[in-house]
Amino acid sequence: MPSSLVPTTMQAAVVRETNGAFEIIDRPVPDTPAGHVLVRISASGVNPLDTKIRAGLAAHAKHPLPAILGMDMAGVVVQVGVGATRFQVGDEVYGLVGGVGGLQGTLAEYVAVDEDLLARKPKNLSQRESAALPLVSITAWEGLIDRARTSTGHKVLVHGGAGGVGHVAIQIARAFGADVYATAKPSQFDVVRSLGATPIDYTSSTPAEYVQAHTAGEGFDVVYDTVGGATLDASFLSARRYTGHVVSALGWGTHSLAPLSFRGATYSGVFTLMPMLSGKGRAHHGEILAQVAKLVDAGQLRPLVSTQRFTLDQAADAHAYVTGGQAVGRVVVDIA
Repeated sequence: MPSSLVPTTMQAAVVRETNGAFEIIDRPVPDTPAGHVLVRISASGVNPLDTKIRAGLAAHAKHPLPAILGMDMAGVVVQVGVGATRFQVGDEVYGLVGGVGGLQGTLAEYVAVDEDLLARKPKNLSQRESAALPLVSITAWEGLIDRARTSTGHKVLVHGGAGGVGHVAIQIARAFGADVYATAKPSQFDVVRSLGATPIDYTSSTPAEYVQAHTAGEGFDVVYDTVGGATLDASFLSARRYTGHVVSALGWGTHSLAPLSFRGATYSGVFTLMPMLSGKGRAHHGEILAQVAKLVDAGQLRPLVSTQRFTLDQAADAHAYVTGGQAVGRVVVDIA
């Protein structure tokens, strides 16, 4: 779309106060700064973190209200800023682009994005499916590949295998040649198996029991905690002696490192929002998403997306659906 056809105003869902209602209002379409592209948003992914920001429960995300929420999106480039060279008008893109650190969120018709945060969306996915991927796939990749160097021959345990990060982590680990196991409720076993992992019932077996059953007591090469709390402590007990590596995207709480130290294993934390909050390392997010798109187009990765549909004026319903625990798969708001 030539820049002359970009409207001057757009609709956006704005939250003015903690736990406030979404107000659909007209806002000016943002300018396109140097190094940025203007994207017409087709779909906005809804993450549990979005609901926590709205509820005032995510101080680490540093997103002052009033604000447009929403971090994930997929859409079409409609304008290219000075010095931006990676994309052209008409390119279909996706990314983790805003909704934290004062950056405009994605529950709006347009957003101006640092081009480093973007990648061309997977050819084999719709815009809606693509919008479900950025935060969870970057989080999974940073833990498994950047930190733990997951590779062929590794035994990987993913805690919360049917969840947002977990279901993507299973597929990325398998794409890199790992033998994957995942904790889940029995009702989620079919989902875990369909993703290529061996399910473990965390409600009826202890870490010692499943470590013995699946690794002959040696422990897993990589343990990815996507749940936090007591699950991180269980992760420390599940790592392979000397060479095991525990990764967590939810390191909240007070934890003793002694169980991990006694196994001679190591730990890494993942804080996916850092590039948006600090402005540093943003290009790596775009690089990860480009690699994720290749896995998708090679048939090695696909997001689980909820069949429940929401539009921009139903943003509150989408948030309620996420917090209510009803969703099976990732929740997405259709914008365009």
